[in-house]
Amino acid sequence: RRRPAAAAAAVARTTCTMALTQREEDIQAMLAAKVHIGTTNSDHQMTPYIWRRNNEGVHILNIGKTLEKIQLAARIIVTIENPADVVAVSARPYGQRAVLKFAHYTGCQPLASRFTPGTFTNQITRNYKEPRLLIVTDPRMDAQPVIEASFVNIPVIGLCNSDSPLRFVDVAIPCNNRGKHSLGLVYWMLAREILRLRGSISAVEPWNVSVDLFFHKEPEDIEKMADEKAAAAAAAAAAAAPQEAKEFDASMDSSSFAYEGQAQQQQAMGGFEGQPAAGFAHPGFEAPPQQPPAAQWDPAQPPAAPQQQDWAGMGNQ
Repeated sequence: RRRPAAAAAAVARTTCTMALTQREEDIQAMLAAKVHIGTTNSDHQMTPYIWRRNNEGVHILNIGKTLEKIQLAARIIVTIENPADVVAVSARPYGQRAVLKFAHYTGCQPLASRFTPGTFTNQITRNYKEPRLLIVTDPRMDAQPVIEASFVNIPVIGLCNSDSPLRFVDVAIPCNNRGKHSLGLVYWMLAREILRLRGSISAVEPWNVSVDLFFHKEPEDIEKMADEKAAAAAAAAAAAAPQEAKEFDASMDSSSFAYEGQAQQQQAMGGFEGQPAAGFAHPGFEAPPQQPPAAQWDPAQPPAAPQQQDWAGMGNQ
């Protein structure tokens, strides 16, 4: 009777150890991405999420509450039956790539460019939407969608910094919403938690999607990556060229040997034109008659007169 209880306790300890290990890895990643770095200013509603202030006057956010709010936001998003009823907005350039990748993996609708006023309130707008949940990258820069969401009673989840206004924001995720690595990591963790709650990925094994896909990339970095890929492809082609040349030379040698053997056989059988060789002619073989050569035209010689026919005599017959 004690063995099942002991086994259950061991499994619970193992699960807790794995959970703590995963939590520690997430905290280390958040510290490396500077998710906890705030600004020199602070809003009075963000005070519960601020841990302390360093010597430089920058507010430090509480990472523990950031993880708790990510899990809370994921549970809220999962309750939406249709993932397309969730809209993620980012007017900040550093968050646009993260929003697009988040929408790709979770199935929500992204608005990664300029927000058109009236998208949530004016029905004659071309891109009119009626979402059930709104996710904003920065409540200050995305103030227009937040205000329109308040007009139509849409709950709002916002990634808030130490100085972000929390008016009309229902769930605030305290994080650094001005860094490209911070925004990419937060959206990556939120997408991972959503997929785990939906059962799409395992809750124990790590997600096979790299967090680098959510990071903003500058045009110079994209061009540099394209040049590196082109250089690698050219090096691979140059390395494969000598091998192809050797194979081509070997095939040419074999084909020349085959051609010489075929030529010798044809000469022994009578040449290339099908004429029988001497001593090998068949008794019943007759050579085709040779046609006389055509007369050559001489410009000094006058042309011959055409022959006249008696058409009258042909009519009397």
